[in-house]
Amino acid sequence: MRPLPLPDVGNPPLTSPARLLTWQAWRQRDVLAKSLVAGVVVMLASAAAPLLIGRAIDDGLEQGFGPALFAWCGAMLLAAAVIVVAGIYNHVWDVENWVRASLSFSQLIGYKASRSGHAITRKLPTGEVVAAVANDALRVGDMYSMVGRFTGGAMAYAVVVVVMLSQHLRLGLVLALGVPVVAAVLGLLVKPLQSRQTTQREATGRLTSLGSDTVSGLRILRGIGGEDVFAGRYARQSQEVRHQGVRVAVLQSVLDGLQVLLPGLLAALVLWLGARAAVRGEITGGQLVTFYGYAAFLAWPVQMATQMLQMVIRAVISSRKILDVLRVTEATPPAATPADAPPAGAELVDEASGLVLRPGRVVGLVCADPDASAAVATRLGRFDDDAEAATPVRLGGVLLADLDKEDLRHRVVVSEATPHLFSGVLGTELDARGRATEAELLAAMVTADAHDVLDSVPGGLAGELPEKGRSLSGGQRQRVALARALLTEPEVLVLVEPTSAVDAHTEARIAERVAEVRRGRTTLVVTASPLVLDHLDDVLLLDDDGRVAAHGTHAQLLERRDAHGAAYRAVVGRSMATDKMPEDENDLEGAAR
Repeated sequence: MRPLPLPDVGNPPLTSPARLLTWQAWRQRDVLAKSLVAGVVVMLASAAAPLLIGRAIDDGLEQGFGPALFAWCGAMLLAAAVIVVAGIYNHVWDVENWVRASLSFSQLIGYKASRSGHAITRKLPTGEVVAAVANDALRVGDMYSMVGRFTGGAMAYAVVVVVMLSQHLRLGLVLALGVPVVAAVLGLLVKPLQSRQTTQREATGRLTSLGSDTVSGLRILRGIGGEDVFAGRYARQSQEVRHQGVRVAVLQSVLDGLQVLLPGLLAALVLWLGARAAVRGEITGGQLVTFYGYAAFLAWPVQMATQMLQMVIRAVISSRKILDVLRVTEATPPAATPADAPPAGAELVDEASGLVLRPGRVVGLVCADPDASAAVATRLGRFDDDAEAATPVRLGGVLLADLDKEDLRHRVVVSEATPHLFSGVLGTELDARGRATEAELLAAMVTADAHDVLDSVPGGLAGELPEKGRSLSGGQRQRVALARALLTEPEVLVLVEPTSAVDAHTEARIAERVAEVRRGRTTLVVTASPLVLDHLDDVLLLDDDGRVAAHGTHAQLLERRDAHGAAYRAVVGRSMATDKMPEDENDLEGAAR
């Protein structure tokens, strides 16, 4: 099986579901071709069985136990062997078709979600994105897994009709016309089934979104006593999904029953007409068995055709949902022709504020409005081209929007104020670039003063973090996020309020260690804490208009007797006046140390 995930997700067409599905079929044409060949061989070998049995019966009745009978029996054994061997390969390639298609679409959705930034959550509920991966991608994969068997069934039907017409015109016409009639009757139920499946899919998406919102805001709901209200909403939506599921199941059960009943009636009709023809001497006993065998056999292609039709409809419905995700315009789309990357050590300049990050300096950014300074820092990471169009940022004189985004993400890392941790092994969570040794992981944890986390997580670096790191305190999560940012070792590191959730003693240790570790590498720390600012090479002060108004060391700015000095003292003085209290037992332990 081809290694997954695919190294290149490709550039899918977004114009229609049909084009998207055709595009994916072409991408996996090799395994589709194998599945088609195997499916045709299996079905043709199966179709040969009734004919071989009929000939064996006729020759056996005419010549007794002789060479002709044994020859037909040998041919039947050969057909059985072909069915078994080809069936094994057919199953393997059907599964590979399903896996390739499902995971390819899942990868496309993940690729889009990870590169769209907040743009995807502005357009689509989180539940819709999750459902596209957990449900829609799998349903689309079902269609590709059925292609080989459906094609084989269609070819077997054509061959059987030709054989039957050559042996007895009337019986051949009954089968030739009866199978399409059965398929048409079954097809009448497909459209209403599609409508019910669409309604169920939409209800499921709403339920997933509601569940995601409720779980993520459970702490707030408990605080305001709203658990019962939201639990009731979830219960009502669950019942709506159940109701829509029952409506789908009712129609599906009728369709499944007719798939057995109608071909059975056709087989009974062929048997009755064939028996009368045999009595009249129009066909032999062996041919009667052949006709009955084909009447029963053709129920299989009918079922395959019906299943294929249902799978195509579900795939079209699901592909529309996938297209909704893939059509989201990325907040930072890649440049059509990226500019040449500036050399290492290039200055990072925010033109709107006048901020200039010179290479090798550990700098602080202070503003009376913390949101304004955080906005400047966020711009340095290029997270939203539209929002930042009026506030251009350049690296080495080149606009960030013109640079290769992957290269920029490795050179400039912004660690925002609200840390987000992912579930999984702690060591893996820390090593975002996948290159750190255990010693480097431990060193980063010490720098971030997060070594107590190793005791909080059973197994230490090899231990499992739950979703969003909820087993850790707020201060611990912030320090783990800081260690993760340090381990990326970027050319430019931007830290936004990296110590806001820890006590003063812990903050002082972190400030000293981070400044020492990042000494000689470009670093910007957005903070108003004097404990951090005192360890930095330079501090920049933003005025009320968001422009750099003054700079100097922390001590120099404190000593200034002009308006800028007064503004700086007002900001850091307010920070000093705010007593930092540990937020939980883990931070109390940090304060004691």
